[in-house]
Amino acid sequence: MTSIFQILMLILDVVWFIMIAHIIMSWLINFQVLNLGQPLVAQIWYGLNRLLEPIYGPIRRVLPDMGGLDLAPLVTLIGIYAAQIILSNNAAAFY
Repeated sequence: MTSIFQILMLILDVVWFIMIAHIIMSWLINFQVLNLGQPLVAQIWYGLNRLLEPIYGPIRRVLPDMGGLDLAPLVTLIGIYAAQIILSNNAAAFY
């Protein structure tokens, strides 16, 4: 059962890292440090969007429209952090 706990924590850590990379990349694109006209940048950007849209989509439907502000990544990061806390606090159930 310990391995299940470790695998779940690893999955949450990987999703956390991918989301942080997506958020930083979106800032760099908006501030025109990165250009979507470059094939590698565009490929990474669209790949990250395709990975994260199934997570962000349901959250965006629930959240109210905030104009140009997208709070789905923030809500998802908080949810992942909460899931890590819940798993860590209940780690004894996996032993």
